[in-house]
Amino acid sequence: MPRRLQVHHLTRYQYDRPVQRSTHKLHLRPITDRRQTVREFCLQISPAVQLIEYDDVFGNAAARFEMREPYTELTISARSIVEIADEDPFAFARTPIRPQYPLVWMPWQRMMLQPYLQPVELPETQLQEITDYAMSYVERNDRDLMETLFAINLGLKRDLKYQPGMTTVNTTPYEVLASRTGVCQDFANLFISMARLLGIPARYMCGYLHTGNCGRQRVGCDASHAWVELYIPNFGWKGFDPTNGIVAHQDHVRVAVGRHYQDTSPTAGTLFGPVAAETLTIDVEVKDVDAELAAEAGPQHVDSAAAPR
Repeated sequence: MPRRLQVHHLTRYQYDRPVQRSTHKLHLRPITDRRQTVREFCLQISPAVQLIEYDDVFGNAAARFEMREPYTELTISARSIVEIADEDPFAFARTPIRPQYPLVWMPWQRMMLQPYLQPVELPETQLQEITDYAMSYVERNDRDLMETLFAINLGLKRDLKYQPGMTTVNTTPYEVLASRTGVCQDFANLFISMARLLGIPARYMCGYLHTGNCGRQRVGCDASHAWVELYIPNFGWKGFDPTNGIVAHQDHVRVAVGRHYQDTSPTAGTLFGPVAAETLTIDVEVKDVDAELAAEAGPQHVDSAAAPR
């Protein structure tokens, strides 16, 4: 059965002095395709703005707007209900025709996939260390592509420590490998670099993850989530979540895809005028719609004497 998830993403910017003018770009509307359907979407921005919606170069639903009057607070609220198909996430791995490493791409394929095959620019010694780390998985799994990818996905969860506050959006994959710490963005960036250095197309996916952290028992706040999609010959793009060591399935809401975080960031902007100190607050909540309805309905009692046998 499909799964329905409801997402509320609230972003609030506050400034210590008026911002004279600013421009903003949003990636908040989830993807609609064969595997995922957006049933409802509502975007509210305060102060009111003239919103321009469009598809970006990666096919993501994007929006942009400009603030032309001074302001000290900006609030962006996005609510979505998304239906996610229940497809077997491991079906592609059970095919009798299993691709082996190294992959061979036709010239036209390589041209189309080039943005997702180009590794980040780092010193040669650092790229070599990432390559050696990736190749250790290849050799341990007898160059079987599927086994290698699943092993890396689990290995990064095992080898890296999830530790917020230790990295930034500018932290490189090598720094993540060296420190063995980071957050979901760092896990994804390292996996992407490893895959590209192995000649496997990899792209950055930004979205949400249902964790069950909602309702009255909710503690703190969730945030947007990042994982990886790899292009598997004859099977297309498949999602791997190295932060949790799982493949993307019905807990993952896909919003935007690109080469890296900058292509997919939920909110981004440029401020003009005197420098103002910014306070940013982000709160994300993901709910299982059907589970919420079932909980509201309460337990269903059946008379055991009248129940069919």
